[in-house]
Amino acid sequence: MLIIRPIRSSDFEALYQIAEESGHGFTSLPVNEELLKSKIARVEASFLKEVNKPFDEGYLMVLEDTETGEVVGTCGIEAAVGMVDAFYHYRLGTEVYHSEQIDVRNEVETLTLCHDYTGAAELCTLFLRGSYRKNNNGRMLSRSRFLFLAQHKQRFGETVIAEMRGESDKDGNSPFYDWLQKHFLGIDFVEADYLSGLGQKGFMAEMMPKNAVYVCLLPEAAQKVIGEVHTNTRPALNLLQAEGFRCRGYVDIFDGGPTVECNINDIRSVRESRLLTVTIGVQPASDTSYVISNTQLANYRATSSTLLVSQESDEVVISPELAAGLLVKQGEQIRILAL
Repeated sequence: MLIIRPIRSSDFEALYQIAEESGHGFTSLPVNEELLKSKIARVEASFLKEVNKPFDEGYLMVLEDTETGEVVGTCGIEAAVGMVDAFYHYRLGTEVYHSEQIDVRNEVETLTLCHDYTGAAELCTLFLRGSYRKNNNGRMLSRSRFLFLAQHKQRFGETVIAEMRGESDKDGNSPFYDWLQKHFLGIDFVEADYLSGLGQKGFMAEMMPKNAVYVCLLPEAAQKVIGEVHTNTRPALNLLQAEGFRCRGYVDIFDGGPTVECNINDIRSVRESRLLTVTIGVQPASDTSYVISNTQLANYRATSSTLLVSQESDEVVISPELAAGLLVKQGEQIRILAL
């Protein structure tokens, strides 16, 4: 059985391996032993913390194959970004230049450095090992986060965002960043991305352009990738768009990839998820698969299974094996979402 659960300190080696496998552009998991151990400790504290208002909590889950005990994927949610470390974006805008005298009107696209998403929740750190990218495992891993959001809304910002990886080549070179490196930052993309992942973002405020950047003055290669996603990220973007996420004109300051957003109550899977009361017994046959989670926090568990669910009833029969995997008992509730 594949079970999603909170990460724990014993998962460090698996997380380090995932950080190595994830490659360039996966800022939330830099290959750094000290930072990854600190990240796990922060997550463990977040799952135990009483929260009245979201601040700087992080919730990182792992996907475990219970047959082998191997950790094969991760998914995470940040409660409220930018509350401790600055959270920068470029905001796309337009400046209008008009002269009646010469009868000319021009609209010029601009990029302005901002931190408008401070306090928003963030979907992040989604990774699944190649051999498990089948049987809707990736969809289950991604959508399980919406069950967690639906169950624990008070722990997250009202706006939920996701940063989409922008265009870069196999060596981590970004056409958008090349211009920044040449004229402002002076360090390569991989190093800047790594420092950002470490939370060492002071150089951004010191070295990034302070005024609006005119897009038309950028090299053509840089202009073309603004708001574009990496080929490997396209499926993730399609999934989020189906949930109601949209780009509102914010892009990543390094690779120009789009950031998408949605109000937590408008996310389709948050709205459509259901709470059902469990009866443990012989699980009826069904052709409909669901993402399923318990309603707990520190002992959060999620998986997928076929279930026989009625729109007229708030009860469901699950097998003893599924109940054990989800850590639920007779009469307790689960939250479900059609897969």
